[in-house]
Amino acid sequence: MKIISWNMKQKHDSWRRLLEMDIDLALLQEAGKPPPDVAKQIQAKPAIEIDSAPWQTTTAGGRTSFRTAIAKLSDRIEVEWIEAKSPGTADSRDLVVSWPGTLTAARVKPASGAPVLAVSMYAQWLRTHSLAANNFIFADSSVHHVISDLSVFVTKADGHRVLAAGDLNILRGYGEHGDAYWAARYQTVFDRLEAMGLPCVGPDSRNGRQADPWPDELPRDSRNVPTFHSNR
Repeated sequence: MKIISWNMKQKHDSWRRLLEMDIDLALLQEAGKPPPDVAKQIQAKPAIEIDSAPWQTTTAGGRTSFRTAIAKLSDRIEVEWIEAKSPGTADSRDLVVSWPGTLTAARVKPASGAPVLAVSMYAQWLRTHSLAANNFIFADSSVHHVISDLSVFVTKADGHRVLAAGDLNILRGYGEHGDAYWAARYQTVFDRLEAMGLPCVGPDSRNGRQADPWPDELPRDSRNVPTFHSNR
């Protein structure tokens, strides 16, 4: 299977680009409702399907007009989406998502081979409490909510077939501008996932390009691949 993970940045053109790609499955974040021309293409092609959840994410301040999504883009696979329910509306065997819109899951069956559970995940930004020492945004606590939601699919260290990808809005292997405190907080995310049986597999420099010029805050031995580009 050809699979991508993509933060679409709520852009209509991202949907148009997506339909031009020769891929089977897309794990999407910050996906807004497809524009009318894309919706018409989707209706005309039976091989293309998108999960039917509302195009919104529940946040601390209300709701956004985007969410995580999983799109089936070829007839080489079969996809069965797993309904996500919010706390208070689910029973003990449902997929409960703490912040609806931050996690989408589906069972994916390729033309040959065993099925895979695919998960698109997104960690939203939160703002510090008024009693905190500093006023800024952070996302690691949101990631831990997502991991807790994801944990219902993983019950042992190996033998499962789960691929979770997305935008966690944190750094891997370092903190902003060399901050050791935040590096340690971010590391708890990757340690927790690995302890569950979901080790991080990238992106890293074996399968992608590194930053050039090299950022001052990035350790020289880092193999991270940039996944965000500013307007500059």
